[in-house]
Amino acid sequence: MTTVHLGMPAFPAAAREAVRDGVLRANLRHATHTIRDKRARAVAELADWDRLRAAGAAVKDHTLRHLDRYLLQLEAAVTAAGGTVHWAVDADEANRIVTDLVRATGEREVVKVKSMATQEIGLNEALEAAGITAYETDLAELIVQLGHDRPSHILVPAIHRNRAEIRDVFRAEMGRWGRPAPAGLGDDPRELAEAARLHLREKFLRAKVAVSGANFMVAETGTMVVLESEGNGRMCLTLPETLISVVGIEKVVPTFRDLEIFLQTLPRSSTAERMNPYTTMWTGLGPSRGADGDGPSAFHLVLLDNGRTDTLADETGRQALRCIRCSACLNVCPVYERAGGHAYGSVYPGPIGAVLSPQLRGTGSEIDASLPYASTLCGACYEVCPVAIDIPEILVHLRERIAQGGPVTRDGIRVRIRPAHGHTAERAAMRAARLLLDRPAALRAGERLLARARRLAPRRLPGPGRAWTDTRDLPDVPAESFRDWWTRERGPRK
Repeated sequence: MTTVHLGMPAFPAAAREAVRDGVLRANLRHATHTIRDKRARAVAELADWDRLRAAGAAVKDHTLRHLDRYLLQLEAAVTAAGGTVHWAVDADEANRIVTDLVRATGEREVVKVKSMATQEIGLNEALEAAGITAYETDLAELIVQLGHDRPSHILVPAIHRNRAEIRDVFRAEMGRWGRPAPAGLGDDPRELAEAARLHLREKFLRAKVAVSGANFMVAETGTMVVLESEGNGRMCLTLPETLISVVGIEKVVPTFRDLEIFLQTLPRSSTAERMNPYTTMWTGLGPSRGADGDGPSAFHLVLLDNGRTDTLADETGRQALRCIRCSACLNVCPVYERAGGHAYGSVYPGPIGAVLSPQLRGTGSEIDASLPYASTLCGACYEVCPVAIDIPEILVHLRERIAQGGPVTRDGIRVRIRPAHGHTAERAAMRAARLLLDRPAALRAGERLLARARRLAPRRLPGPGRAWTDTRDLPDVPAESFRDWWTRERGPRK
């Protein structure tokens, strides 16, 4: 369904390796703390932030409930405006559509404005296999591509790199992809940005085909919306002759008025800006596009499913489809801050990746079965989410699915999956807890016995529990249970 990086171990093994990298941890700590502090100040400026958050969640939920209707409305509006709509059920079909569209132009190069959907389906690799080179034009994506690397953050894909590392990548690799880095390039941000600008300008002026994603699609008008901070998107969306946009079906919103909510919440949650620097909107070919105007003369929209309708069938998990890719949850997550994005084995890292990837890809692989456990369940991700996705709730829901098995939807068919390997002890513990909690008298006796034997409680746990107590103290057993305290203070239940 979705790209899984070959040889990727389960999250615990990948994270264990990542936390040993002192440079990586320093880069992540500095970047995430800086971004989240700025975001907190930007959000605090709005007295109605909670209402905006609730409105965004409501719009997304309404759209997901009526997704079929709004997608058909979107298709009709895009077609009426001169665009062509293609439907892709999975990654293979989307890659085949885009590859055929590029081949039809006779071109062998495309420029791209950052699109997580194309990373999700492995489009660059599919184009390369067909003899077509895709050039990333977002600065961070360019760094990742030149460094033969993988993105590690939704908003800042090269967050794991520092300035010196970026300078070295530019010096070594730019010449192989086009214009080389200037002689004597240093690590000053202005120098690095200027080197990237000169390198990319040649790509923009030469490319005849561009591939984009979209942050939002407006059903009533057929309008595509891209938010970015550097202007590279504007260059990709206006200079080439053919524009191909690959967009997940969950990105649709009903009306232009609904878009207003997200144009307020997304910039503040992602880059801590009051207003996005570059917001580009286009509707089909538009009145100024085509043979007699500026901009592409052909526009194709590829609507991507790739597991999204299966996710939609899950009443608890479907709220992950509200995500507007702001990355606020990554910047507050204590697990992401220490492990980095690569440990998640997906284009979607951090808390949102831990709930989205196992739903889009299923939990059959070792890495996907481990992702719902890549969390402390602290709830910080839910507190900052601008569309109120209850990520901890979905994590617990997916953990239950992995440990217990049960009914899920796969390729539109309701099936029952078996419990994942390695969770026997967890299932046994849950069964024992259920037996105990179903018998109040036994629970009460156990609590009293534990309270009286509190002096015998160990400071460290044996066996697998040792990994927990190596870095944490066991909580002290109270002198009396809550039940006994309540009875003493309020009297016995009647």
